[in-house]
Amino acid sequence: MEMQHKEIPAQRNLLGTLRSNSTFGTFINAIDKAGLAASLTGTEQYTLFAPTDEAFAALPAGTLERLLEPANKDELASLINYHLVSGHRTTKDVGQWKAARTLQGQHAPVEVAEGTLSIGGAQITESDIMAKNGVIHVIDKVNIPEARPQ
Repeated sequence: MEMQHKEIPAQRNLLGTLRSNSTFGTFINAIDKAGLAASLTGTEQYTLFAPTDEAFAALPAGTLERLLEPANKDELASLINYHLVSGHRTTKDVGQWKAARTLQGQHAPVEVAEGTLSIGGAQITESDIMAKNGVIHVIDKVNIPEARPQ
């Protein structure tokens, strides 16, 4: 289902916009636990690829619980930053890319096939949800960055 652009100026920041929708509870909890809430409420513009609660539920058993442990805060922050791109990018912008350079540092591949747009293998199911400090695209899978050698 494609969302139409609304000409009404966005009233909430990215985190506030997520909080106003009941399908992002797990992602919001992860953002809070990773200590990244402040960056999503500031004035810096971001494009956020937001996995739904269903997407988190599809992770292998125990993965989310392990990531939410305080000892894994850096890994959790890395995972969240893999869902963020600097700047305000609509699906029209994203659809022009071969890959998105994430805040985490790795590139997530972008594909357009049969009218659907995906990033890192996650399909964008709702797009161009405007916030004061960026734009949210809803995705149906949690993208996991490649493990980096230590």
